[in-house]
Amino acid sequence: MNVSELLIELYDRVVPLAEQAVTGLDTEQLVDAPVGSNSIGWLIWHLARVQDDHLGEIMGSEQIWVSGDWGHRFGLVSDPGNIGYGHGPEDVAAVRPESAAALLEYLVAVAARTRAWLAKLVPDDLDQVVDHYEGDPITMGVRLVSVADDCLQHVGQANYIRGRNGW
Repeated sequence: MNVSELLIELYDRVVPLAEQAVTGLDTEQLVDAPVGSNSIGWLIWHLARVQDDHLGEIMGSEQIWVSGDWGHRFGLVSDPGNIGYGHGPEDVAAVRPESAAALLEYLVAVAARTRAWLAKLVPDDLDQVVDHYEGDPITMGVRLVSVADDCLQHVGQANYIRGRNGW
């Protein structure tokens, strides 16, 4: 297995888990946020937004959120800076996906772009510095693992909320 295949294997796990979390839920279930937590709809939206934003930047691509004008399907404007970081309860409540299908369609579009791009990676690409944090370089490999980790944690949280609520 080469590095591209390994990363594709990792990222390909997100969509089926998101499908499991949202399929069959209505809008009110998607936006129901347990006290002190985020809603299922927000969690799936956020993980797609982070992947779209962070990997789109590395790819040099416009965010699918903006180019596809997805915002209206979530009760939002297609602001490229709104990826969910720093959201409080009111911000979480403002993310109102029109349906589970809207969440999945956006995530699938982002995942397809990610998959196509990952297929072209070679091992040396992973050492490329793509950002800095507190003066330290962030390599493409570190960023790819960080985004995948974020996605998998949030999709796990969404599935936990669904199970906790008996949906």
